[in-house]
Amino acid sequence: MTTFKDLGLSEHVLSTLASLGFETPTPIQAEAIPLVMEGHDLIGLAQTGTGKTAAFGLPMIEKMMADGKRPDPRNIRALVLAPTHELVNQIAANLKDFVKKTPIKIGLVVGGASINKQSEQLSRGVDILVATPGRLLDLIARKAVTLTQARYLVLDEADQMLDLGFIHDLRKISKLVPKNRQTLLFSATMPKAIADLSAEYLSNPKRVEVSPPGKAADKVEQFVHFVQGASQKTEILKKTLTENPDGRAMVFSRTKHGAEKLMKHLEHVGFSVASIHGNKSQGQRERALKAFRDGATRVLVATDVAARGIDIPGVTHVYNYDLPEVPDAYVHRIGRTACAGHDGIAIAFCAPDEIRLLRDIERLMKIDIAVASGEIPADRARPKGARGGNGALQRFAAGRQRSCRTSSASPGRQRQRSPRRTLGSEPVCR
Repeated sequence: MTTFKDLGLSEHVLSTLASLGFETPTPIQAEAIPLVMEGHDLIGLAQTGTGKTAAFGLPMIEKMMADGKRPDPRNIRALVLAPTHELVNQIAANLKDFVKKTPIKIGLVVGGASINKQSEQLSRGVDILVATPGRLLDLIARKAVTLTQARYLVLDEADQMLDLGFIHDLRKISKLVPKNRQTLLFSATMPKAIADLSAEYLSNPKRVEVSPPGKAADKVEQFVHFVQGASQKTEILKKTLTENPDGRAMVFSRTKHGAEKLMKHLEHVGFSVASIHGNKSQGQRERALKAFRDGATRVLVATDVAARGIDIPGVTHVYNYDLPEVPDAYVHRIGRTACAGHDGIAIAFCAPDEIRLLRDIERLMKIDIAVASGEIPADRARPKGARGGNGALQRFAAGRQRSCRTSSASPGRQRQRSPRRTLGSEPVCR
């Protein structure tokens, strides 16, 4: 079994990891850390919750400690770009854990916070800056920070940054980072746009792939309810939430308006619920996430923009109230559960106008998603090369339910396991 000591990390870093309770690296960490330590550019493909932050953060910290340099005022030594406020906060918090008792400083900049305070923070220089692209460009335009001393560029959740239209910002930023940098690109999926991006930004990169693109976490059981419309979706959702009072559920809506409307309805009928989406302020989103993480609320209704990339331990159920337009987004959504070795259940609702979206998802994942209820449409064609779905459906129909499901047709309460503690497990899947 590989340990962190086997990866060539220093005694100080090993001591820090031990104090955090971590001994065994996740697969992405075991494969990526030695390559980053050797100075290679890297493409890392792995789902959220597999430990990507440590995979790039630990070797960068190790190398920075070894060279002993300090950033000049308004300069940085490493830049980590991420698509959302929540993910930037999460990465920065994890990195701060890793640099305890070292002189290395972690900074973060996101929109929605005081740009003057961020400028003041950068005036003293930081070693690793975690940022959203838009706010970083604002600060560069103000001459609050320059990137001329940056020797590391990390693009985390790169596919989502492209989905959100950050490609032009990324091109601007990459030109400001010296060419003799080390570039690390991490993504859960590998669409053609990401392949093009890697060719543009990376030099002879090594590729580490611990979960094939389009593959869900092994411990996620997936089901679909065929429904006639939104009202039936809502009724089944309320029924399954009621059947799982101890569960922690994320519910994905396609639109901001739809997420807020659904949240208010669930709240009105007595559920402990919050929502995060693009119309919420940064403070509102942070409070909603904290309440969900702490267990004060048991249901979080979210859109893809607000929620992707966020690691929340203990999510037992993911509901696709609306199927996403992009099939890769489905993989990201259900990756919010089955984190850190636990089981998870993903439940999708499919209305007649969403059959095409379901087919695209099944084609990407090469499975048939087991049917929990409803009439199977005649035009639900089996995806080419699909496998593995019928057995689950037969077991479900035969009533061979595991302890993580109720006796009804709806997937129910989840059975929890107590996994070996790895860097990537609770309290945050790093």
